[in-house]
Amino acid sequence: MSQAEVIQLIQDMGQAVLLLSGPLLAVGLVVGLLISVVQVVTSIHDPTLSFVPRILVVLLVGLALTSWMMKQMIDYTTQLFSQLAKYAG
Repeated sequence: MSQAEVIQLIQDMGQAVLLLSGPLLAVGLVVGLLISVVQVVTSIHDPTLSFVPRILVVLLVGLALTSWMMKQMIDYTTQLFSQLAKYAG
């Protein structure tokens, strides 16, 4: 296996990780920022006020995107296994 093939495998893996984790991280970021703005405006500084809604929204979005995420992971794994003979030798 050449160095270019290893780099390509790592790039594909990184792209898959970003594709799968990106929506959950983005939703968590947006909800966290909105809660922070509300806390600043109302002068309420309770750590659970930002943690609980963020966790709930990320969980709900994760549940909503489960089928899409599984399809992406299956496609990536199928592609990786189909190229296994090329990398093994």
